[in-house]
Amino acid sequence: MIRAFHRWPGLLALALVTLLALSGAALSVFPAAEQLAAPQASADLSVATLAGRVQAAYPGVEQIRRAPSGRVTAYWFDQGTPGAAVIDPATGQGVASADPGQVQRWLTGLHRSLFLGDGGRLAMAAGAAAMLVLSLSGVALVARRTGGLRHWFTRLRGPLAGRLHVEIARIAVAGLLLSSVTALWMAASTFGLLPETGGAPAFPAAVSGQTGIAPAQIVTLTQTPVSTLRELSFPYPGDATDAFTLKTDRGTGYLDQGTGALLAWADLTAGQRMSETIYMLHTGQGAALLGLMLGLMALGVPVMAGTGVALWLSARRGRPRIRDNQPASQAETILLVGSEAGSTWGFAATLHEALTRAGQTVHVGPMSDFAPETYGRARRILLFAATYGDGAAPASAAGFLDRLERATPLPEIPMAVLGFGDRSFPAYCAFANAVTSAACAKGWEALLPPDTVDRQSPQDFARWGRALGQRLGLPLELSHQPVAPRTQTLTLLSRRDYGAEVQAPTAILRFALPRQSLWQRLTGAGFARFSAGDLIGILPDDGAAPRLYSLASGRRDGFVEIVVRKHPGGLVSSRLTALHPGETITAFLRPNPGFRPGRGKAPLILIGAGTGIGPLAGFLRANRRRPVHLFFGMRHPDSDFLYHSEIADWQAQGRLTRLVTAVSRGVKPHYVQDALHAEAAQVTQLIREGARVMVCGGRDMAAGVTEALAEILAPSGLTPAMLKAGGRYVEDVY
Repeated sequence: MIRAFHRWPGLLALALVTLLALSGAALSVFPAAEQLAAPQASADLSVATLAGRVQAAYPGVEQIRRAPSGRVTAYWFDQGTPGAAVIDPATGQGVASADPGQVQRWLTGLHRSLFLGDGGRLAMAAGAAAMLVLSLSGVALVARRTGGLRHWFTRLRGPLAGRLHVEIARIAVAGLLLSSVTALWMAASTFGLLPETGGAPAFPAAVSGQTGIAPAQIVTLTQTPVSTLRELSFPYPGDATDAFTLKTDRGTGYLDQGTGALLAWADLTAGQRMSETIYMLHTGQGAALLGLMLGLMALGVPVMAGTGVALWLSARRGRPRIRDNQPASQAETILLVGSEAGSTWGFAATLHEALTRAGQTVHVGPMSDFAPETYGRARRILLFAATYGDGAAPASAAGFLDRLERATPLPEIPMAVLGFGDRSFPAYCAFANAVTSAACAKGWEALLPPDTVDRQSPQDFARWGRALGQRLGLPLELSHQPVAPRTQTLTLLSRRDYGAEVQAPTAILRFALPRQSLWQRLTGAGFARFSAGDLIGILPDDGAAPRLYSLASGRRDGFVEIVVRKHPGGLVSSRLTALHPGETITAFLRPNPGFRPGRGKAPLILIGAGTGIGPLAGFLRANRRRPVHLFFGMRHPDSDFLYHSEIADWQAQGRLTRLVTAVSRGVKPHYVQDALHAEAAQVTQLIREGARVMVCGGRDMAAGVTEALAEILAPSGLTPAMLKAGGRYVEDVY
């Protein structure tokens, strides 16, 4: 529900909100420019002295105004001709035109009413209302994603568009909330929808009838500093019944033009002060720095609009449309999905369709929307949980475990967990396992034993579906056809072969960058934006699940490079290692933001063996300024020392600080974990200095590295688990 409140106002009012934000950001510059350019009155200057100086310069002066920026403007008539100028308080003389520039007038008209009068004002008020809804729903969504407001600035992961959208929102939302609320208040005031807040006091019924007193002789004016002045209006020439009108930041009063006596006075009411404060907060008049800050925050709106549309389009492509999806409060089956890339939603759609055909009412939603108190008619809850990275919750399951922990009491309906993952990874279905453990700890009844689907296997899913159907007493046959990812054609440019002598044929394959459309370049889709460590997916000829390889290059390198070892019976690896330059493959890109060097100058400890050198080589190629220590394991330096010549060049260029190799085929087998033990003192020192550890390679090697580091770091009180929790130990393991 919150997503819908956030999505549709954003999409429907996209142009209006963007226009409102951009014009507001441009207008925010003018109060600051006005404050810098306008001559300022000295702290001890009185209104009486200022009025005397202006009157001497412009005998026909009718009014003196002081803006919140400190700019003083005088208005007069000279032989029937009106005049106005910005005044230098020190001399009373005009120094600049009082009229706003053409650009400022145009922007103001655009921002307030689209040059359409009251209809345009209503439209812009609707835009402000949409911005308010977007801001409030955005706060709720970010809090849900980060695990609560107390974790507002927690580190994000996921695709670039999503991270950029949330990063800007976390900073800009306070300003957007303030701008939208004050804009709606001002619009309501313009259309008379707010109660009267008071005004000037009643004009006095009796005046002295005298005229001609000089401002310098009026005690009230001599006691009023210019810094508090809002407006001083002079009596109409020749009208003995008129009076001076003085407005300050305290209130409004009338002064006799013959005696200078204070005839009447009214302090500003609370309502007036609130209205003035809201005007200041919205326009920046009187608070130029705040105005500039709000303007900068408003500039985030077009970026959030663009990334929001990109996320919406990506979600539409990755998440199948589920017809007849019932509200959670009305459904018998609650099916919640935790997915990162979107493929798990396809399985949910297949199950939803099958259960609906069987006469069941089903609600499908993200695990992050878990709200058991709303499941009034539910008879079962099914959880489809994919795993992100090293056992973390995927994007649509953010905060689920926290919600489960807080849920008291749990619904008295059974639950089943189905994990989705790739068995070749060590953290296979780790998040699903964590969900199962947490549910068991809470005493939640299990509908079925926990089960898994390996590599999007339709067979695994069908087997689980039959078990579910048997439990429900329904003839449930699930025939799922995974949606094939959008692929692009890659042409092989070159290859380098290694490992034949040690029976481990390996190739470094370099492909040309595929041509990208304008839309792909703008949105980062396809191969328009990628980094070393991201994943390239290649589909087997038999239509099975794609095989993923870590990229050894980034977009800036100008090519796509991977390291592939031929596995006995491996369809994709055999096909890749048989490629010749000029031949092509079809592939797709999958971001892997959890395996990146990160920014900063902290040292890097790169640990890899065999083909695990691929992404590490990409990191070295892109390194410019930070110290990097590489631990690389190989079978024999004469056969499979991958990137040997490049590593020598990178050392000479300062991109690689130190290389430590481990050779496993020889008189004395030596592995990377042995190399780490041999360098224990330096490794410990680097980690104490804030080094980030990155491990890439087979699961056995990664397990050995973790064990070795645990032993090395034990005397210092650190552990690999502590480093992982702090984001300083990341793995890409297969």
